[in-house]
Amino acid sequence: MDIKRLYFIDIIRAFAILMMLQGHFIDTLLADSYRDLNDPIFSVWSYFRGITAPTFFTISGLIFTYLLLKAKEKGLENQRMTKGITRGFFLIGIGYLLRIPVFSWLAGIFSPYFLVIDVLQIIGLSLILIICIYFLCNNKTILFSIITLLFGTSIFILEPLYRDLNLTSIPLFLNNYISKSNGSIFTIIPWSGYVCFGAFIATIFHKNVFKKSFKKIIITSFILFGFILIFYSSNILVFFSKLLQSQLLMDAASYNYLFTRFGNVLLIFAFFYSLEKYLKSPLILKIGQKTLSIYVIHFIIIYGSFTGYGLKYIIGKTLNPIEAIIGAILFLISVCLLSFYYAKTNTFLYLNLRKLFHKVKS
Repeated sequence: MDIKRLYFIDIIRAFAILMMLQGHFIDTLLADSYRDLNDPIFSVWSYFRGITAPTFFTISGLIFTYLLLKAKEKGLENQRMTKGITRGFFLIGIGYLLRIPVFSWLAGIFSPYFLVIDVLQIIGLSLILIICIYFLCNNKTILFSIITLLFGTSIFILEPLYRDLNLTSIPLFLNNYISKSNGSIFTIIPWSGYVCFGAFIATIFHKNVFKKSFKKIIITSFILFGFILIFYSSNILVFFSKLLQSQLLMDAASYNYLFTRFGNVLLIFAFFYSLEKYLKSPLILKIGQKTLSIYVIHFIIIYGSFTGYGLKYIIGKTLNPIEAIIGAILFLISVCLLSFYYAKTNTFLYLNLRKLFHKVKS
């Protein structure tokens, strides 16, 4: 057993991807008549669905940065950065590929839907951003740690400035990265902020993870800062808005979903890290290590990538709660089994993309 492996990272990744799967399934197929936020069960489900993406983005920044810093110990950071850039472009490419309507294109029908941005493009671009920050910091971990913390905080605080940003003067495929007006699910801001916070947390782990009592200290810190962000971050923003006479901070406080969701992420980190030794079963770890395959398979089944025939169009929003819950469970099991035993590995594409990158670089 590798005592240096942070098993809780794979555990959280497994939790996040399973939450994403059931969230997409139920949100896509549950009948509108059952979507009542006054219903406590639906309200709780909706709340947890809202913190799934922040968890996924944060853990992505954490795992990538942690591996980058581990590579630095061996003098292999340049190889890790090259691999990270390749990985970033690979994720961006897969994100676009999943939205190609093959039959429509063959019929000569082209839609800008292909250019809509989703989670994979944002994670890929965010990883490239993290590498750029690390490179500009001249591989200095402390400086990198400070910069990523400042980046994440600034992106969240400045959210009112770009909340309704829509730069129609730039090409659509670029505008979609910063605006949801054309159907993008995620945008580079504010979601890269979570990746930056994940990178910052990685620097703390890398520096201290094997020190005595670190686990107790970091779990306590996650809980403390988590509750502060959830219950008091808006008040803190209001306090500083009055102190500095800043309307920007007041606007950020009035719609403060970013910091509060990050507070939830920290509590999730605390929960799974404290239970790490009880949850690191081979099945859970395998799910955490297969997130990309699981994501791709679930996307094809639900949204009908390539063919246009997915559950969204075949079934639609017709299920009652019992049908949706049972269907979600069966869906999770089926997608995971497909990922474990039938999914083609992405190694071939990934290695060839790396070769192409090296050729361009040379």
